[in-house]
Amino acid sequence: MSSKADKQPEAPAETEGTPQAPEQRKPTFASTFFRYLTEANGVMVTIYSLLLAFFIGAILIIVSDPGVRQTWTYFFAAPGDALTSSWNAVASAYTDLFRGSILNFERVEQYMQGDASLAQVLRPISETLTYATPLVFTGLAVGLAFRAGLFNIGAQGQFVLGMLAALVAGFYFDLPLWIHLPVALLAGAAAGFLFGAVPGFLKAKTGAHEVISSIMLNNIAGYFLVWALSTAFIHSTTQKELVSKPAAESARLPQLLEWAGPGLRVSWGIILGGVLAFVVWWLLQKSTFGYRIRAVGANEHASQTAGMNIGRTYTTTMGVAGLLAGLGGASLVLGLDPYQVNPGSAAEYGFDGITVALLGRAKPGGIIGAALLFGALKAGTLYMQPAIPVEMSTLLQAVIVLFIAAPALVKSLLHLRTPAGGMTMLEAKGW
Repeated sequence: MSSKADKQPEAPAETEGTPQAPEQRKPTFASTFFRYLTEANGVMVTIYSLLLAFFIGAILIIVSDPGVRQTWTYFFAAPGDALTSSWNAVASAYTDLFRGSILNFERVEQYMQGDASLAQVLRPISETLTYATPLVFTGLAVGLAFRAGLFNIGAQGQFVLGMLAALVAGFYFDLPLWIHLPVALLAGAAAGFLFGAVPGFLKAKTGAHEVISSIMLNNIAGYFLVWALSTAFIHSTTQKELVSKPAAESARLPQLLEWAGPGLRVSWGIILGGVLAFVVWWLLQKSTFGYRIRAVGANEHASQTAGMNIGRTYTTTMGVAGLLAGLGGASLVLGLDPYQVNPGSAAEYGFDGITVALLGRAKPGGIIGAALLFGALKAGTLYMQPAIPVEMSTLLQAVIVLFIAAPALVKSLLHLRTPAGGMTMLEAKGW
């Protein structure tokens, strides 16, 4: 028989008046989605930056149109005139931007009726891919360095040297196609790697900031290109202007849409860029070298304590970044008619790669999307001539980067909530 001490006290019986704990309801999809839309996370900041940039672009289109400005002088007498003319100007401009970069539906209708060729239908997307191709390479070059906490502002010089090296290999050697083209591409990659590794090596050995050294190397590459084009070895034998000999036919990248008809300039370089984007993703996520890059970028001192060679990581990362930019230069000169180089051939592709990497958040998939967007802006604004100045493309890019680089500004303007993990930004050491 058990004692009274062994008996457990009974829980008091629940009464009708006892308050019950409220049941926790699982959040619905709609509420979760709305919460995501109102957060200053990386995806939404990028989307809102694009929308804000196009909104500012619309204001500038209205202000720059004399006819639209005239209707705003008597706004209070006839507000409908000002609003209608403003809407028509903006809608017409952005419609032309789409027609010149993606698809012209009028041209499609003409093709269906037999009044236009397939090449004419595909020309807008071909131009977009043509302008996007170098940006994929330079964007990857800058983005890879960002992941290691480095600012590869020298992608322009690496692009120039890769372009020049690929050209020399393209006209100097006499080889069959299946050997000549890979040799020319490898020459561009090697030149970019060596030129890119220099700032990393200087940072590792002397502590020299990669931004300062790579800016100086950009100037060296630019002046070296001008000098090289003036030499008898590289200068064209048929033209007096400062232009190079053309790459041999066996060293040229085939045109991607050649089957659709003449005039479509995009080459297989865009496919090579996509393959390299996948390689960079695998390198960062699946390889030991990629782990070292991410670790050094996250915390240099902790990585050194863990036994990682920081100097070697800096050098190899900048070298691989230069390789990517060098391949971009090679794909440009070997894939774009007339397959020659002049002092303006490199344009600003290396510097534009910085904006592409920022918009793509230094992730390979995002960089491809950003390169396609900027390629579309370039192709579209050229189609919009002369109604809209070509500088509109540069302006939209600048505004996009402004908002991307300052997510707190987007958060403040749109009154977004701070995400649970906090706001993240791309950072390079020393800034």
